[in-house]
This record gives sequence, C-alpha cells and structure tokens, in this order.
Amino acid sequence: MSKRLELLRGVVHPWHHDHFGHMNVRHYAPFFDDATYHLWTRLGLAYREMLANHGVHLVTAQATTRFVQELQAGDLIVIDGSVEGLGTKSCTFHLRMLHADTGALHATYDLVEVFFDPKTRTSAPMPQAIRLQLETWVAAT
Repeated sequence: MSKRLELLRGVVHPWHHDHFGHMNVRHYAPFFDDATYHLWTRLGLAYREMLANHGVHLVTAQATTRFVQELQAGDLIVIDGSVEGLGTKSCTFHLRMLHADTGALHATYDLVEVFFDPKTRTSAPMPQAIRLQLETWVAAT
C-alpha cells in the first residue's frame, strides 16, 4: 500500500450546491487542484524550487475524478494522496476526498503529471534527483 499524505482540509459551503442540494461536480476540481499543489511540498519537492533547481515544472496531462458519495453544506473534507507510479517523463498520483468526521470516501482523483521544459515547451525527462525523492514514496509491491 502506498504511503499517504494529508494534503488539504476544507469545508463545503452552500454556494457549492447545485439545484439538487449537493456539491456540484464543478467544485471538486478546485479542491483537488489545490491539494495537488500541496502534494509537491509534502513530498519534499517544493514546486517553487523545481524550476530554479531542475529547469522543469509539471503539467497535468490527465485527471480523472470518480464521484462516490454526495457532499452537503457544512461537511468537512480532508484530501490525502499517494504516489502510484513513475515513468520516464511522468508520475501518477491517487488522491482521495474523505469526510473529515466520518472517514467516508466521497471522491477520488487519479492524476498524471508530466515534467515540462518551459524553454522548449515540450515534455522532459524526470530529473534523477526528483526520481530518487519520489521513489521513497512509491508503494512497495
């Protein structure tokens, strides 16, 4: 099993609701996106230093949200995440949105991030120092 990191806590507000009375799908994305920014710092790879130290940053190539159980105003959420795999130019993550009080699973977010060279505007190989850091977080199978 992967090592999981707590990434974000939040609250569902009434303005997150749609006409069905639960959090609309459009509001899951900002919570998960903010959690993804925190992910890098929690992994010991501050996003702000990645470009300066390694000449790359990351772009999201694919994000898949699975909605499990609705959320309502006043619900407190916690998002955790894990490193699921490493490629030559990319890495995959699995995030979960849980109810902070009950631990119930409300949504998952599977993410592929690609290393990107802003000078060439193309994908780039994962720097070795970053790979070594990420390997410490990948699940042992």
